[in-house]
Amino acid sequence: MTEEEKVKYLIIGNSAGAIGAVEAIREVDEVGAITVISDEQYPAYSRPLISNYLAEGYPLERMLFRPADFYQKNNIQAILGQKVTELNVDRNAIELEDGRTIFWDKLLLATGGLPIIPKIDGLGLKGVFTFTTLDDAKAIDQFLKSHDKKVRAVVIGGGLIGVSVTDALVKRGIDVTVIEMKERILNTILDEEASTLVAESLKQSGVEIITHNTVSRVNSYVSGETTGVTMNDGRQVPCELIIVAIGVQPRTELVSKTKIEMDRGIIVNRNMTTSSSDVYACGDVAQAYDFIYDENRLTLIWPNAHIGGRVAGFNMAGSPTIYQGGTAMNAMKCLGVNIVSAGIVAALDDSYEVISHRDDNVYRKVVLKDGLIVGMVFSGDIEKSGIIYNLMKDRVNVGDFKQALIADDFGLASLPERIWRPGLALPDSFSASTVASIEQHERRIARE
Repeated sequence: MTEEEKVKYLIIGNSAGAIGAVEAIREVDEVGAITVISDEQYPAYSRPLISNYLAEGYPLERMLFRPADFYQKNNIQAILGQKVTELNVDRNAIELEDGRTIFWDKLLLATGGLPIIPKIDGLGLKGVFTFTTLDDAKAIDQFLKSHDKKVRAVVIGGGLIGVSVTDALVKRGIDVTVIEMKERILNTILDEEASTLVAESLKQSGVEIITHNTVSRVNSYVSGETTGVTMNDGRQVPCELIIVAIGVQPRTELVSKTKIEMDRGIIVNRNMTTSSSDVYACGDVAQAYDFIYDENRLTLIWPNAHIGGRVAGFNMAGSPTIYQGGTAMNAMKCLGVNIVSAGIVAALDDSYEVISHRDDNVYRKVVLKDGLIVGMVFSGDIEKSGIIYNLMKDRVNVGDFKQALIADDFGLASLPERIWRPGLALPDSFSASTVASIEQHERRIARE
């Protein structure tokens, strides 16, 4: 007989958005039953740290997004290592792979994303991996440890995931070749100048970067094992390890057969509500408001997932809250090079103004439109980039002090008194404490 249970709040997913929602719900409703379901077996952990796990053997305890007793303290039923097989919006019910049925009053879809897998012959061979979860990092680690001889790696894709895993592999002493279809690596999140800085750092560490190319076939001269790849121009690259890092797409399979409206992702309004009034969505799976483009877009990044989850959680618990919007935002450190980008990183037409400064490995760029910051790229010295981001987020007109934004001595004191006097929470750093700073700021904005 199928087991059935009923909960007030059901959350599918267990990452940044889910945790944000749980914490918001508990601020409003201390007793309502919450169930969190994830097909991963781990407590919520910081996905950006899987590269640290692969590079340095980071223990799970150092990767946890919240303390190990988080679920117990917040009276949460956590069902981990279980997949949801069916969503029935008409019955307010889901089915689990173990046969259980759970009914809910309010549902949050925080299912995240799935790696994009291209159609390439041979991807099923031993030695081919993706890199989006802790299990992916563990599998690659075990593969490296199982080989006596030095392993050579090919990373398919030069985006953020590809560069992140390349950085980790280099630290493990692996020879890496990155194959990127476009003209340069990190082409979607950086401008040409900053992209070149990262590429130079990788090349200095022995990484080969091949652009304007793709992998057409995975080769195997040993039964069942990877021995190299053939590119679309016919050249071959020998390797034993392949990481597919093309990108991530919203994980929407649960809603594909429901009445919930979708575009590239699940469409949500400013309350993070879907077209079904009792169903909310956040994070990588949600097509939510982007304050730079003034439209709903996919922004597959950690801080946006967390604040979107908080907004959803408040509304699920009956506390009306508006999502002020997110935008593309990335912070990374690749082989010693600190990089930050947000918003529009290159002028789209002549209506945009670009101010920049380059001094050796220090690069600062701010993109403006009608006096408002709409994008930025910082490399090397990123210490003050958090201020720039928050000026962009708060839609502050910087026209009368725009040149100060890229000065060597820029800081809070550089801002006009009308800006800093009200006590805006403008964090200086976009480095180690970036996510926490942005979340804190956005949490305040969301409640106001």
